[in-house]
Amino acid sequence: MGSLSIWHWLIVLLVIVLIFGTKKLRNIGADLGNAVRGFKEGVRSEDDRPQSNAEPSSAGRTIEGEAKKENPKV
Repeated sequence: MGSLSIWHWLIVLLVIVLIFGTKKLRNIGADLGNAVRGFKEGVRSEDDRPQSNAEPSSAGRTIEGEAKKENPKV
């Protein structure tokens, strides 16, 4: 008797949607997502943050070389 079934949760969800409306709930979800994103950025250490003075990435560059196959020792 202590736990609620799926039908109880569906009725609670329906009542919440009727009270607040879908647009208000959508805005609350977006605001909550932005808050979590901001919190993660604030918690991230200085080493993890991208630096604007960093060297350009190697995207688009070709590195030439040879691959040699070693003989397995038996």
